[in-house]
Amino acid sequence: MSAARPFGFALGANLDSPRDAIAAALERLARRFGPLEVAPLYRSEPVSPIPQPEYLNTVALGHGPQEPEELLAGALAVEAELGRRRDLPLGPRRIDLDLLFVGDLERDAPGLRLPHPRLRERRFVLAPLADLVPDLALPPDGRRVGDLLAALPGGPWVKRLRSEDPCC
Repeated sequence: MSAARPFGFALGANLDSPRDAIAAALERLARRFGPLEVAPLYRSEPVSPIPQPEYLNTVALGHGPQEPEELLAGALAVEAELGRRRDLPLGPRRIDLDLLFVGDLERDAPGLRLPHPRLRERRFVLAPLADLVPDLALPPDGRRVGDLLAALPGGPWVKRLRSEDPCC
């Protein structure tokens, strides 16, 4: 194992009970990787052309010595435990976990790209990430999360949930 470094996961769900699925995934990730700091929940419009329900999204941050491959394998195992099926790309999901970054590491290997290749273009990831770490500089160019969010063009809507908002 290497020195401890920060890492981040994006979580999303839009089938069955998304709030429960995200809570279960967070609990399982914390059991595997230690305490996590969790952003507020967001409701978001699907980016897929496939008709499907709105998503519920958040981001969770941790800190530890795990290698990226271990973090990714753990996330995939949690998805499988919670019934994630991968038969329809961009289709609705019971749970979706993405490894966003591991410190300032860059990887471009089959099945593992760091930072996540679409992190910079997804408002439903950048918005909750900016709630936690707006000044986090991402490789390869060191641009900060808050600046990336502010620079996004219009696109699918994303709305932060308030505690009084009805939800899934």
